[in-house]
Amino acid sequence: MEPVTYSISALAVLGIAFIVFRILVRRDYQRSGRLTLLSTLLEYLAIFAWVAHGWLNRPSDWPAIHVGPVLEVAGWTLFIGGFGLVLIGIAWLGIRRSHGLQVNSLKQTGLYAASRNPQVVVFVLGIIGYTILWPSWRNVGVVVLAALLSHMMVLSEEEHLSDVFGAEYDRYRATVPRYLGFKPQRDA
Repeated sequence: MEPVTYSISALAVLGIAFIVFRILVRRDYQRSGRLTLLSTLLEYLAIFAWVAHGWLNRPSDWPAIHVGPVLEVAGWTLFIGGFGLVLIGIAWLGIRRSHGLQVNSLKQTGLYAASRNPQVVVFVLGIIGYTILWPSWRNVGVVVLAALLSHMMVLSEEEHLSDVFGAEYDRYRATVPRYLGFKPQRDA
């Protein structure tokens, strides 16, 4: 894919993500206090658009690029570990809670004591692992898109959690970073 087509498709993915995460999902949270099945499916559509963008923009010589043994081990560790931890996080939190269909308590233990969004952190680490394994500027763009999509989703979820849990969530937000290594006071 040419750089112009790549850029247009990346902007289209961002547009879809903005509409889904910052308008539709946010509206569901405000109206009914949870996601509807339609919003959950639209979240998957936004993620599918991101995956399709990454697949359609993979390097033409993929997977013929060889990165060397150290980077290969690091890449596979991040890739498998990241996505494995996403699945473990979903199982630990519960399918309904992970998908915004039910919120009845605020998780603050385990990985949630280190990050308010550990599933997002490990998801992006998995994508970074993928980019290490098959390095290209296009895949760096895939990482950036993943981070932006995830951040849009997180903003809507955190607004909802603040509405639901009030002062308890404010205390949690004041002590635990949104992602990792960033001071909570910088949240916007």
